[in-house]
Amino acid sequence: MESLSVHINRLIASLTVAIVAVLALGQTAQAELLIKVDKTAQRMTVSVNGEHLYDWQVTTGASGYDTPSGTFKPFRMEIDHYSDEYDNAPMPYSIFFTQTGNAIHGTYEQRNLGRAVSHGCVRLSVKNAATLWNLVKQEKMANTKVVLSGAIPDAGPVARARPMPLTAGNPTGAPMPLAADEPRYGAPLPQYQPRFDDNQPPFPFTSLFGR
Repeated sequence: MESLSVHINRLIASLTVAIVAVLALGQTAQAELLIKVDKTAQRMTVSVNGEHLYDWQVTTGASGYDTPSGTFKPFRMEIDHYSDEYDNAPMPYSIFFTQTGNAIHGTYEQRNLGRAVSHGCVRLSVKNAATLWNLVKQEKMANTKVVLSGAIPDAGPVARARPMPLTAGNPTGAPMPLAADEPRYGAPLPQYQPRFDDNQPPFPFTSLFGR
C-alpha cells in the first residue's frame, strides 16, 4: 500500500508539472500587439511583445472630426468595407476600434498621409493597412491594443461651403459645414487602378475615401 501511495504522489506531481508547463506555453504564445497612434506627429508605431516592427505615416481626424484619444481594443475586421456614412467610400482592410465607427483602414489618397483630414478614422497606405490587418488577424484582436494620443495638428485650409438645395432638413438653403475632405461635395471619382507602393507618386484624386 505504501508503494502504491508513493507512485500516486509521483504521478500527481508529474501531472502538476505538465499542466504548469502547458499553461506557461499558452501564455507565451499570446503575444501582445500594440498599435500606437500619435495624432500630433501623424505617425503609427506597431510592436509585438515590446519589439518594434513598423513606423508608418497616417492620417487622423480633422478639426470637428477628431479621432478619439485613449486605449481601445479592436472588435471587428473587414477586408473590403465600404462606408455607410460617406457615399459608400472604400475602406480596405478596416479594423474597427470604436462602436461609433472609427477604424484603421487603407486609403488610396497617399498624398494626404501626414495631415489630419479624415472624418475620424486612422488612414494608412493600402499596402501598410494590409500588413497591419494580417498581423492583427495572426495575433488575434483579443491580444491587440490600440492607443491614440496627441492633438490635431494644422489640418490645412478648409474648403468653402457651397449653397445647398432647399430640403426639409435645410429649409433655408444655407451653406452646410464642409470639411476639407468631404466626399459628398467633391468632383466625381475617376476610374483608377489602385497602387500599393508607398514610393509611387500619389493619385490626382479630388476627394478622399472613408471617414
